[in-house]
Amino acid sequence: MSPLAIQGIGVLGGFGCGLDALRRSLAEGPAAPGQLAVAAGAQELQLPAYLADPAPLERFVNKRATRRIDHFSKMALLGAHLALEDAGALEASRERMGVVIASGYGATRTTFSFLDSVLEDGDAFASPTHFSNSVHNAAAAHVAIQLKATGPSLTVSQFEMSVASALLTARRWLAEERVDSVLFGAVDEVCAVLGHCWERFFPEPSRRIEPFAFARQSAVPGEGAAFFLLTGDEQGRHGRITSVRQGRVAALSQAAGPWLLNADGHSSCSGYYRQLLPGPAAVTAATPHYGSLPVGQAFDLAVAALALGGAGLPAPAGGETLPEPWQPAGGVLEADALGCLKCDGRGNFGAVTLARG
Repeated sequence: MSPLAIQGIGVLGGFGCGLDALRRSLAEGPAAPGQLAVAAGAQELQLPAYLADPAPLERFVNKRATRRIDHFSKMALLGAHLALEDAGALEASRERMGVVIASGYGATRTTFSFLDSVLEDGDAFASPTHFSNSVHNAAAAHVAIQLKATGPSLTVSQFEMSVASALLTARRWLAEERVDSVLFGAVDEVCAVLGHCWERFFPEPSRRIEPFAFARQSAVPGEGAAFFLLTGDEQGRHGRITSVRQGRVAALSQAAGPWLLNADGHSSCSGYYRQLLPGPAAVTAATPHYGSLPVGQAFDLAVAALALGGAGLPAPAGGETLPEPWQPAGGVLEADALGCLKCDGRGNFGAVTLARG
């Protein structure tokens, strides 16, 4: 495939806002999760969750212009502006820039608020503001409007495979010269309803993700946004995406790695990583820094880009013993390429490889 050059990165999540915050988290260790209020009958429970604060968006967009924009789209807008700022492209023309956003859950807070307004007040008095922000393409529309990006705009939702799928679209647009650049982003949020489901299915909440304790359910929900300014240039400020693969679980070729696994504490997904990488491989995971969310692989892309740039890889968290014959891949990265691997609970995988330069 034609490489995708990464010119800028913007991230926010439970670790904070921006690449420096992510870099600090990787160097110093993950912060403790916050708390998400969840109704449980007459009680209110506090569920551990990695929450993101989009307040720094005011640095880029007038607060008045965002008063009707929901939390989900604010996270997307902030990630998009941070990526452009990192690339030094905030003032550049965006007439031939495309926008592709990946999301597994979509705008859950707004969607359930809209449904509440229907149930409480009927169809005739349902909230039009909630409705307009609840549709899946709302965040991409807000990003395109605020940034005056007049290329094509698309939202891709394939749950945990959304990141790889959306990257394939970005690559296609650049290969067909429909655009000069693509603002690719991934965003997901948590909400009280999601927390309720989490509490029902996983009644013993964990406060720490143990990526390689495959038999234990240790996932901690997370939210946030990760955006990348991609071009078809031969060189990228943060390296290049050299391959994107999707498919059903089978042993990968060239499986020696190193690999950044999106093992996020869900025991239903964990076994597939062993099936994909049955032989010796150098592996690690960064999920304890941002939590469990369908588009978590996008944060791994940011971590991989930082590692290829010299920041080093996080060691496997918690001192866990890796399954044999895997070896830990933490520390200074000597290889010139790094794979980011995501498996879902149904035997599908998405593999994205980044390289220096």
